[in-house]
Amino acid sequence: MMNKHAVITGAGSGLGSALARKLSEQGYHISMLGRRKEKLEQTAKSLSGTYSICGVDVASFAQVQETFASIDKEHGQVDLLINNAGVGIFQLAEHLDKSAVDDMIDINLKGTIYCTQAVLPKMKEKNEGTIVNVISTAGLEGKVNESVYCASKFGMKGFTESLIAELNDSEVRVLAAYMGGMKTPFWDGIYKEEDIQHLMDPDDVADIILSNMKTRKNLNVDEVIIKNK
Repeated sequence: MMNKHAVITGAGSGLGSALARKLSEQGYHISMLGRRKEKLEQTAKSLSGTYSICGVDVASFAQVQETFASIDKEHGQVDLLINNAGVGIFQLAEHLDKSAVDDMIDINLKGTIYCTQAVLPKMKEKNEGTIVNVISTAGLEGKVNESVYCASKFGMKGFTESLIAELNDSEVRVLAAYMGGMKTPFWDGIYKEEDIQHLMDPDDVADIILSNMKTRKNLNVDEVIIKNK
């Protein structure tokens, strides 16, 4: 697995950090993308191999294009893209202000599209590569206080399923990961600490995602659903 190049958005904490650590142990060079470099630097302390830190807002098409051009030049073609960056603001639909709506659509949906567009041409040209879209069970059913969050995740689901269809005749693989709540800072200020303790461990979720990414003879996994008990 040496010399493989993985890009993980939202790698500063939670699932993104767990995935970065586990992929680093497998020999990947990890390019970590996020808006807050200090959080990425914290993740970097747990990595066992080479890495790069890229401060970028995935909601900005220009920043994404510039960042991916730079990391491709410095570290080689991206073999694995994990679209993990996401934000959730939970209120009744009529109480969500414009900035909340924009953030969820721009980061969750547009960010996934922009990063995917940045790696697709070379993956298709080389006819190999893997894209993992971290979507959430909010992309499978509507939920109270999550109308726009669900809308962004349903959009990711539609984008992912269409991408799978477009790449059906190629060796570029796409995996949609739908998971429930995890014990991560994502829920700070939303759930009480005692409630967060009953959620899934991001290390366990990371293991399941990586297991379903593996190339296996005569089968392909397009999606995995991981739910809380």
